[in-house]
Amino acid sequence: MKVKTFILFLIVAIYTGIAWVEKTRTVTPITFEVPTNWPTPIYNFSENPISKDGFELGKELFYDGILSIDGNFPCASCHQQFGAFNNYDHVLSHGYNNQLTLRNAPALQNLAWQKSFMWDGSIEKLDNQIFVPLNAHNEMGETTQNVLKKLNKDTGYARKFKQVFQQESIDSVQLGKALSQFLLMLVSSNSKYDKVKKGEQQFTAQEQNGYNLFLKKCNNCHTEPLFSNQQLANNGLLPDNTLNDFGKYNTTKNNMDYMSFKVPSLRNAQVTFPYGHDGRFFRLYPAIKHYHDGIVVYDNLDSSLVNSINLNPQEIGQLIVFINTLTDSSFLSNPMFAPKDFVISPSLMHTH
Repeated sequence: MKVKTFILFLIVAIYTGIAWVEKTRTVTPITFEVPTNWPTPIYNFSENPISKDGFELGKELFYDGILSIDGNFPCASCHQQFGAFNNYDHVLSHGYNNQLTLRNAPALQNLAWQKSFMWDGSIEKLDNQIFVPLNAHNEMGETTQNVLKKLNKDTGYARKFKQVFQQESIDSVQLGKALSQFLLMLVSSNSKYDKVKKGEQQFTAQEQNGYNLFLKKCNNCHTEPLFSNQQLANNGLLPDNTLNDFGKYNTTKNNMDYMSFKVPSLRNAQVTFPYGHDGRFFRLYPAIKHYHDGIVVYDNLDSSLVNSINLNPQEIGQLIVFINTLTDSSFLSNPMFAPKDFVISPSLMHTH
């Protein structure tokens, strides 16, 4: 009898100890490093300090179909690492039940410095961005309430969320913050351009010519070092009548917002094709040529484009040569951002 009592006591002690360890184990913080000569991030890290556990949880969610209605559309289905986390090679993003969205999925990089999210800038906080595609019928096709139910029923996720956020149940705030901890770490700052700026490499003559042209004709909107001024602008595109997407105007109905979309970053533009909010340009040459001879004049056309941008074919080529120096192959192939046991094919890589 004494032996049985002792064994029972030992079992209770072991389980109590495990529970105590799980409850008291602290997460390992991750330091968010700001590249040299970059501006201060906009994201408020004090509201969501990044930890190793939080980053791994966010990455697992990013690649898990549990966020979609049928399990087939995780975040990664439209944001692929080898394309700088854009919808590589697709004009419009694909969603649940073979539906198409209205827009091309943008690259996910340097998000800590972004002032707003979505092509129309309709989301002001990164933590809230996930709930747009999650609840969209033509994207993930889910509801926030149902996703939270699935996550809370999953013992693995329940344990991991509790460890990171020290709460008994998973809510939408935690879900947004967990994904942000992964997304915030997607920093691209190691291209040839960056190495030139640090004095580690030199531009070729063609690259330098392209850079000089860029500073003269493109830097107003695609401002260094992020290569975007983070503003919304009308860049003189005609609307696609099959999509009826008029940018910020869709939500504000203000004529001065007509065809206004976020200025995308040119970082990793070599691999983020097709270009434009609706993917209408499949190569950089026509995308740049648009600013020479394709601009449609609107009342709210960006002031820097009123007289178009005079570019000959040779200059467009030089700009492309420079833009290619913004390709960050270490970012595109970093195993830290990839799902477990996933290998990126070298044939998909562009090196600088």
